[in-house]
Amino acid sequence: MTEPTEPGTRRSMEERFPRALWIRLIIYIAVGHVFAAFIYLLFTLGGQSH
Repeated sequence: MTEPTEPGTRRSMEERFPRALWIRLIIYIAVGHVFAAFIYLLFTLGGQSH
């Protein structure tokens, strides 16, 4: 594996990667909560019919 020629390029990649990871994590958490709320709504509405 070769090292980048400029030390600044490696540092910028290390700083950029966690930001993308955090954004993806927040999106997954938001989508998971929306899905859980939908399932909860289905069970709540299904329980009222009896």
